[in-house]
Amino acid sequence: MHDGSSGAIAVANAPVSYGAFELTIGIDPNVPNGDMVLDEVADAGYSGIDLGPVGYLGEGAELARVLGRRGLGLSGGFLELPFDDAEGMRTTMHALDALLDVFDSVGSQTHRPRPTLADIGSDARRAQPGRAVADHSLGFDAEGWKRFAEGVEMATARCRERGFEPTFHHESGTRIEAEWEIEKVLELTSIGLCLDTGHLLVGGGDPARAARDWSSRINHLHVKDARQDVIDDIVKSGAHVMEVWKRPAFCRLGEGDVDVDGVLDALRPGYRGWLVVEQDVLPHPDKLLGRPAADQRANREYLAARGL
Repeated sequence: MHDGSSGAIAVANAPVSYGAFELTIGIDPNVPNGDMVLDEVADAGYSGIDLGPVGYLGEGAELARVLGRRGLGLSGGFLELPFDDAEGMRTTMHALDALLDVFDSVGSQTHRPRPTLADIGSDARRAQPGRAVADHSLGFDAEGWKRFAEGVEMATARCRERGFEPTFHHESGTRIEAEWEIEKVLELTSIGLCLDTGHLLVGGGDPARAARDWSSRINHLHVKDARQDVIDDIVKSGAHVMEVWKRPAFCRLGEGDVDVDGVLDALRPGYRGWLVVEQDVLPHPDKLLGRPAADQRANREYLAARGL
């Protein structure tokens, strides 16, 4: 499901690689400020950045200015929605409109930013990450899938009405985590897929195989590496999904168990759009600690060595 964007793969990073995301902004006092993250992403050689929560990097003309000054494009923005709750969808569509308003403010780009939409999750799923691959009872029943698909199509239609092609993001702790759940989304809806290599490993999947099997529907890419032993320990111990970030499961590209080269080889022939590097971390008390910056430079070098 490529949308005809011109140009080759563009490599971006994201605020989550520096500890700034929905679980930390406004909660953890150690979150770095947006200007610092923008500077480090640009200095590391990326051509774009994900939005993070609306307002973190700036809004309207100010966002366009801070991106333009650093030569960065906007790769997308993440939003969780209650897809299986019809009333909840009606009352939260304003949040999707707000995200699309931000995209409009950035102006024309070679690769347009992706509305990156995810299920809002549940307490039960957050308490049992990685379990749905074996326990299908954790997923939707037939009626739940029907409601879910209707909600996804509602959001997809809104994005398309406004000139943006959305992508669906599977994630640990949500109702779309295991491969069989992702395949059901692809079967029941028309939305493209954001393949997140790290979250798929947490969900018990094979990222390289998924890149091959789902290549015609993948229209956005989040590249993470992850340590299988850490994930296995989290799943087997019945730990909460927050342990994925606390332990942490995600690491530099090439230092974990994701077959990143296999993913790239599967997608490179036809994929055009954003490749967003994400190495989710929690903020460090020393906001100036250099490790996130060093990690993201190393990740950029890893991809550059592979011609990206």
